[in-house]
Amino acid sequence: MNPKHALTKEERLSNQRELDLLFDRSALSESFVAYPLRVVFIERRKDVAHNAPTDAVVAILVSAPKKKFKHAVDRNRLKRLIRDTYRLNKTNLYEAVQKKDSSWLVGFLYVGDSLCTYSEMETAMQKALMTLIQKITCVNN
Repeated sequence: MNPKHALTKEERLSNQRELDLLFDRSALSESFVAYPLRVVFIERRKDVAHNAPTDAVVAILVSAPKKKFKHAVDRNRLKRLIRDTYRLNKTNLYEAVQKKDSSWLVGFLYVGDSLCTYSEMETAMQKALMTLIQKITCVNN
């Protein structure tokens, strides 16, 4: 497998302080919807990034709701689809973030009501990443 198409442990958001920062309503996190995904993102602060165990320029979180999908098999399938489509389409995002010399926390939350196919998820992920790139490049310009 090509190393740039891997999704390493460092690229997964697991630090509790960063999770709290991403979903803190008083923070400056932004969000948008690329159906069936809701994308929440915030620039990683330097003081949090210094103490964080990750060196990745983008750390992601993937979530599927238990309220809509009662069976763990369905939730795990959705999360696997989201991670896989992100993994294969993340190169443009990484290039944009590296040009800005910054680090970002991104959450992909599934908001659809039913299971989707791989092609639907890939289309949604590509749309989400393009919108995310536009929003990241517009910040602090």
